[in-house]
Amino acid sequence: MRQRSMVILTAVLTTGALTLTACGSRDDSGDSKGSKKTEIIIGVDAPLTGQNSATGLGIQGGVQIAVDDANKNNTVPGVTFKVKALDDKAIPASGQANATQLVQDDKVLGVVGPLNSGVATQMQQVFDTANLVEISPSNTAPELTQGKNWQTSKTRPFKTYFRTATTDALQGGFAADYAYNTLKKRKVYVVDDKQTYGAGLAKLFKAGFTKSGGKLAGEDHVNTGDTDFSALVTKIKNSKADLVYYGGQYDESEKLTKQLKDGGAKIPLFGGDGMFSDTYIQTAGKPSEGDLVTSVGQPVDSLASAADFIKKYKASGLKGDYGTYGGYSYDAATAIIKAIGAVVKDGKIPDGARAKIVAEVQKTKFDGIAGPVSFDEYGDTTNKQLTVYQVVDGKWKAVKSGTFNG
Repeated sequence: MRQRSMVILTAVLTTGALTLTACGSRDDSGDSKGSKKTEIIIGVDAPLTGQNSATGLGIQGGVQIAVDDANKNNTVPGVTFKVKALDDKAIPASGQANATQLVQDDKVLGVVGPLNSGVATQMQQVFDTANLVEISPSNTAPELTQGKNWQTSKTRPFKTYFRTATTDALQGGFAADYAYNTLKKRKVYVVDDKQTYGAGLAKLFKAGFTKSGGKLAGEDHVNTGDTDFSALVTKIKNSKADLVYYGGQYDESEKLTKQLKDGGAKIPLFGGDGMFSDTYIQTAGKPSEGDLVTSVGQPVDSLASAADFIKKYKASGLKGDYGTYGGYSYDAATAIIKAIGAVVKDGKIPDGARAKIVAEVQKTKFDGIAGPVSFDEYGDTTNKQLTVYQVVDGKWKAVKSGTFNG
């Protein structure tokens, strides 16, 4: 995913950033023998309030549980991990300010996030300059790892950036194939929110659908924050489309689908992982029945490897939606923790630790709770699994899992 790119010139109040710590105070804590442990911080950047906050809080919660597990298991001897979570409100300028704040804290040796691809574009350079590793559990825009000309010439722009989510290059085609060959849809109306994630995903879906033989009934754009889609609903109805594909987030699509169905257009709305949230169903209500999304990986609730994580999440009182990216966030934090363990011995942080941790993350290979975790030469996950979900009886139900090779 994921992107909410609001081009706003604003003063960023970093003093309002939310911080979640795993172990009370920021002072070094003693172990059972009375010796001091070195405190190391795993940063988190995500929308913790406002737009997309349900998903952002799920990312924060996934990291928190990974840190709690590492501390309980003494995964890195001589080290106590804490979480420092900053709220970017899905605004790129806020993400950039948060990245600067995290870089300036010498206890921060790795960062998980952000949620949104548009926010990531403003953070990558900050982290790269400081040799601070960043792993996103949710960014799907291909250019983040493969450069602006990724379709013709792939070039990795930042060595410190990685992700545990696969890209829209696969997600868009996977959705198009399902729409044409499984749903047997032939005329699609494509809508996007004009943002990096939404517009990019819609473009890739459209290309895949028309290549398969489908027809474009029409296309349009909306603005983030829009609530009245009556004019768009009229266009869609008049187009005789049998499917609407939406590139964007659940904040707008949950309103669009309701107005679409209430307006008499009884056709499904199909979107990407930006729509994959329980909030979408809760807000849209019954009109969301039959709608579809694609999301990265397999359903975390169906994975035996994630059962303990889910149990802990539910028991912890943590807020947010763990089902979308919580598992990938846990695995991203675990990759950072394992890399730190290879660099930091007996609590002693060597010179150039951040750069050394980046190198260790590149070599990552382990079985995560959401699937195998390793990265290719671009920093992309080697796990290409994708899933189509449909709203059935008021809940997201996985209807197809697989991979897509283009």
